[in-house]
Amino acid sequence: MKIVVDVMGGDKAPQEIIQGCLLARDEYNVDLVLVGRQNEIKDELNKSTNNFNKIDIINAENVITNNDKAAMAIRRKKDSSLVKALNAVKNNEGDAVVSAGSTGAILSGGLFILGRIQGIERPALAPVMPTMRDFSLLIDAGANVDCKPEFLYQFATMGSIYMERVLNIKSPSVGLVNIGTEEGKGNKLVIDTYKLLKDSNLNFYGNLECRDIPKGLVDIIVCDGFVGNTILKLTEGLVKEVMTGLKDAITSSLKSKVGGLLIKSSLSNFKSRFDYKEYGGAPLLGVKAPVIKAHGTSDRVAVKNAIRQAKLYIENDVNRLIEESVNKEVRM
Repeated sequence: MKIVVDVMGGDKAPQEIIQGCLLARDEYNVDLVLVGRQNEIKDELNKSTNNFNKIDIINAENVITNNDKAAMAIRRKKDSSLVKALNAVKNNEGDAVVSAGSTGAILSGGLFILGRIQGIERPALAPVMPTMRDFSLLIDAGANVDCKPEFLYQFATMGSIYMERVLNIKSPSVGLVNIGTEEGKGNKLVIDTYKLLKDSNLNFYGNLECRDIPKGLVDIIVCDGFVGNTILKLTEGLVKEVMTGLKDAITSSLKSKVGGLLIKSSLSNFKSRFDYKEYGGAPLLGVKAPVIKAHGTSDRVAVKNAIRQAKLYIENDVNRLIEESVNKEVRM
C-alpha cells in the first residue's frame, strides 16, 4: 500500500503536512510518496529524522492555490503538486491521494484525472460532522450544486458503504435534508429523492430538518452540494463563535474565571468533540481511486488521521463495493 500526499496543499504546508506524514508512517506502517518542492521536502525531513524508509519524493515546483480557477489550474499547472499526486495514482505509482489544498481543484482533478467509477453519475464530497451523539457523514458538501434525484440516491449508497466499511457503523441510517419531516414536503428534487430512498434497501430514516442535524439523529445526511456546503460552513462558523463566546464569558470577571477553572476539563472534552483534526478529512466518493480532502488548516495530527482514512479506504476496498452496488442496481 502506498499513499500519495500533496505536501504543498494547505495553510500549514509543507512543514505540518510532512510532520503528519512522518507520524502516519511510524504509527500505521504505510509507504508514502511526498509530492512537492523536493528541496523543501528534504530540508524538512532532515530536521526531523534520519530514517527515510517508506518515503519517496516526487518533485513538483508549482502549487495550485485557492486563488486559482480550479478547472483551469488542473489543466494548465501540470507541474503542480496536486496534479502530479493525482497522476501518480492514475499511473499506479500509489493507491490513494491525500491533500489539504484547494477543494475546487481536488474536485476537478479527481474528476478529470482519475475519472468516475463506472455507474456513478457524480462524485460527492463527504466530510464527517461532529454531533451531540457522535458524528454524521454529510454528503454532498459542495461538489454538485445542481442535482437530480438519482444523484442523491447514489450519494446515500456511497455514503452507506463508506460509513459501514471505513467508519465501522453497521447499517447506517440515512436522513434526507428537508424543510419538514412529513413525506411529500419540500421541492421536487427532495420529494422524488424521498421515493427512491424509501423504496431502496438502505436504512432510510426519512426527512431530516436542519435543526435536528446537531442531535445526531442519523448517520448519513444526504442533500445537494449547495445545501450541504451551506450546512457545513454554518456549522463551522457557529461552533467557532460559540467557543469564542464561552471563552469571553468565562474570562469576563474574577468570579467567572474561578468557575471556568472548575469546569475546564469538561469544556476541553466538549471542544475536542467538535475538532476536525480527529476526523482527518473528507473522502471524495465516486472517483476511481481514494481521494481524501484534508481541512485547509490541517496540522500534523489532522494529516496523520487523513492518511489513516486513506489506509482504511484502501484496505476495505470501498471503490469496488461502490461499483458493485451501483451496477447491481442497474442490472435489477
